[in-house]
Amino acid sequence: MGVPYPFSAIVGMTEMRLALLLNAVSPAIGGVLVRGEKGTAKSTMVRALAGLLPQIDVTPGCRFSCDPLSPYAHCPDGPHSEGTQKRRARLVELPVGATEDRLAGSLDLERVLTAGQSVYEPGLLAQAHRGVLYVDEVNLLHDHLVDLLLDAAAMGESYVERDGISVRHAARFLLVGTMNPEEGELRPQLLDRFGLTVDAKAPLEPAQRAQVVRRRLAYEADPVAFAGDWAAADEALAIRIDLAKARVSKVDLPDAELNRIAHVCAAFGVDGMRADIVVSRTAIALAAWEGRDVVTAEDVRVAARLALPHRRRRNPFDPPDLDESLLQQALDSAPSADDDDDPPPSGGRPPSSDDRDDSGAGTASDPGVAGEGRQDEGPAGGEATQEPAAAPKARLFLVPGVGTGATGRRSPAYTRTGRTVGSASPSGRLSSLHLAATVRAAAPHQNARGRVERLVLLKHDLREQVRQGKESNLVLFCVDASGSMAARQRMSAVKGAVLSLLLDAYQRRDKVGLITFRGDSASLALPPTSSVEAGAARLRHLPTGGRTPLSSGLLKAAETLRVERLRDPARRALLVVVTDGRATSGTRPVAEAQAAAQTLAAQGVAAIVVDCESGVVRLGLAAELAAHLRAELVSLDSLTADTLSALTRRAA
Repeated sequence: MGVPYPFSAIVGMTEMRLALLLNAVSPAIGGVLVRGEKGTAKSTMVRALAGLLPQIDVTPGCRFSCDPLSPYAHCPDGPHSEGTQKRRARLVELPVGATEDRLAGSLDLERVLTAGQSVYEPGLLAQAHRGVLYVDEVNLLHDHLVDLLLDAAAMGESYVERDGISVRHAARFLLVGTMNPEEGELRPQLLDRFGLTVDAKAPLEPAQRAQVVRRRLAYEADPVAFAGDWAAADEALAIRIDLAKARVSKVDLPDAELNRIAHVCAAFGVDGMRADIVVSRTAIALAAWEGRDVVTAEDVRVAARLALPHRRRRNPFDPPDLDESLLQQALDSAPSADDDDDPPPSGGRPPSSDDRDDSGAGTASDPGVAGEGRQDEGPAGGEATQEPAAAPKARLFLVPGVGTGATGRRSPAYTRTGRTVGSASPSGRLSSLHLAATVRAAAPHQNARGRVERLVLLKHDLREQVRQGKESNLVLFCVDASGSMAARQRMSAVKGAVLSLLLDAYQRRDKVGLITFRGDSASLALPPTSSVEAGAARLRHLPTGGRTPLSSGLLKAAETLRVERLRDPARRALLVVVTDGRATSGTRPVAEAQAAAQTLAAQGVAAIVVDCESGVVRLGLAAELAAHLRAELVSLDSLTADTLSALTRRAA
């Protein structure tokens, strides 16, 4: 393992630095979630934290890092011998592609069944006990792994139960995750488990950016020498952490500041009491870090800014940050300790002149979705934009067949979780035994193997469970935004439909993409994403008008799907083409559109054509397009949840 980048050498990133240090001082805060675009040193800083973690006392020979003074009663390595060993708390990394048995640990089923030896191999949760569990790209973590993390974080224990054997061990760890919001949001249940959240942003000042590059180049040229230059600074930080840890238990949280915390949390409408507890612990840790014995109002303000952004109630289309002015108003209006029965202002929300409708997400009147006010219509064929209509009820899209994609909540698929539908010979390490199938495979050979009492099993007799659950999919919209669409009403309806799918994708872990074509070309207006924030931002301003390059739109869809298949071969896609079927741009527009449609059909793309043609006289061009695509045809007027649900089940 190479020399890690020194924590002290990182330029800027003040909030992230503080959040990580406060968690090192008081692990009870509950960890840190770092949101930020790529290339902002998120992973570098988290890994650098390992060098600052204090030493802990562990029981010699215990694989689960039991505390000699209070060992875990059910530790698989118990009973423990006398003695104490010191080592630094670990920073354990959980890869996004990790398996369930790698995270929770597993029994070596082959040795159990063929040799009669019960051998348990600890997983990453065991290694992270009393340390830090770091998950890079935590928003991309599979749901079944998220469930395991939630259980362990809630109980402080990890259970491994399968095939009649049960093992449990302590798993209390500091959870640190990093994510790029453009790649999708985090499940609310896991989001709430992080104590603090910070945004990582690259510096904008040229001098600071130059300093970042200068230090990075120096580190890459000679990591050992560079780390040596910063060793004293890192050691000073480690000593300060130890001193602050010793001071935490002595810090006083006055009633006035506790009331201020309760008032602010109530004002922002957070759910449950975890926010109040986390803000209190963070304020206490901050006072200890600063060398003080009493929490101040400024400590509460900083703690609230770190602990509340991801816990406040908001629509999925709202930005995740915390309004500093509203926070300050809530802090300033907090009642004194003698007046703690006063209700929070604005009926449980911070006072704001922008009293938006909290009754639902995705309405056209909500500034977080449609912007403020109506857009000018603009002339036909110009750069007119239109805000989406109210997002209708999310439609249930089911891609036909059974896939093998990432675990989700939409289409049928063979997954690691779900109901058992069969058995198969294991392709790698056996992780989920199908006992009945294993016995059936071994039974015919028992006489030849000289069985006396016990069943004689060989490795090739073993069978694993084949399970069927649900997967996440890619729904790619290809939308005609030309003048022939009589764009205003139709584009409003289409935008509303895409908004509803984005909301649904947020819940079902899907990806949604949007291609628009108008004038002479097609563009990928919304790259495949599961981020509702990015989706809403792209949908606010979609220009309409001009000629209809139908072939360009279809070819752009084919290229987008091709790239996505390379990135994620197991993720199945559904193409939804929204058009009136006219093709007016190109050398031979109709023939080119037909050829592009046939190309998509030959690739086996499941598709639906939504016919937007209106008026008394109809040409039926969308129906012809559907025939070339081998797609089902549905009119825009009948675009209902029931209709699309039935169509997607029959799509070929």
